Amino acid sequence: MSPVPAQLPALVAMSAEHWPLLFPPDVRRRLEQFALLEPADPVDRFDDPRVLDRLAEVEVLITGWGCPVVDRRLLEAAPKLRAVLHAAGSVKGHLSREVWDRGIVVSSAAAANGLPVAEFTLGAILMAGKGAFDLRERYRRERTFELGYIHPDVGNNGRTVGLIGASRIGRQVLELLRPFGFRVQVYDPYAGNLDVPSVDLGTLLRTSDIVSVHAPLTAETQHLLGRAELALLRDGATLINTARGQLIDTGALTAELVTGRITAVLDVTEPEPLPSGSPLFMLPNAFVTPHIAGSHGNELARLGLCVADELGRFVAGEPLRYGIGVADLDRAA
Repeated sequence: MSPVPAQLPALVAMSAEHWPLLFPPDVRRRLEQFALLEPADPVDRFDDPRVLDRLAEVEVLITGWGCPVVDRRLLEAAPKLRAVLHAAGSVKGHLSREVWDRGIVVSSAAAANGLPVAEFTLGAILMAGKGAFDLRERYRRERTFELGYIHPDVGNNGRTVGLIGASRIGRQVLELLRPFGFRVQVYDPYAGNLDVPSVDLGTLLRTSDIVSVHAPLTAETQHLLGRAELALLRDGATLINTARGQLIDTGALTAELVTGRITAVLDVTEPEPLPSGSPLFMLPNAFVTPHIAGSHGNELARLGLCVADELGRFVAGEPLRYGIGVADLDRAA
């Protein structure tokens, strides 16, 4: 008979609205195999009267969107804390470096959260290569088309896709692209050896039919694509951004799109949301969506399951699959 797994004292810190989406009943049952949740519902402040006495015993903190900052004051109130498991992507916004200084292990569901981003990107690449964005606008404008006409300039066979950033999501996109007939190239000075060509940024922009951005936002990558870089894109190219809006100079991109020379698929922008009068809402060659590429709806349960599985590994004394070290913070999105 298999031994019953241990339950560790745990606290959930996130917005209450996200809790049932991240942890629907079947995922919550999996979590509660390893976590003794008191209180049973999440908190969004650590001075909540329900948890003041509880913090001294907490060994695991399960966090998500809306989690308050885990700083020295919280760590002093939670001397037994050993693990922080984040049911979302980046941990930059709520974990201080003192968490790692204390030797607390950290895990993130960024890989699970990245999968729908990669799927969205794949869809955008396939649609762009097929000419769907331009041809939709033409059909809407002309209200007719010639049945049987072969469009000579569309198709995905042999098209060149350039990925800016071999991040976790960038690599997920790379894997999803493998079954198709694309030529893929990557720009990332920190990527190391990849099994696709690595090129400099200028070469990638000049030679790619479709460019997809997957770099993290750092001081180095702020406005990575400005006026000079965007001018390198070949006529008819499509630029896709599902990473961070600040990676692209919005003014420079808008000016380039006004010429009609390129197309952009933008799930993130700077600022976010865009001002109501932004030309990007009206330009026919700008396909703008409201930050939907990441996990939404039924996709959120993947994140909760990732946390439950990580907790199971932690209880069993196994290494976390998606551990985050302090050195990762400077390269994470």
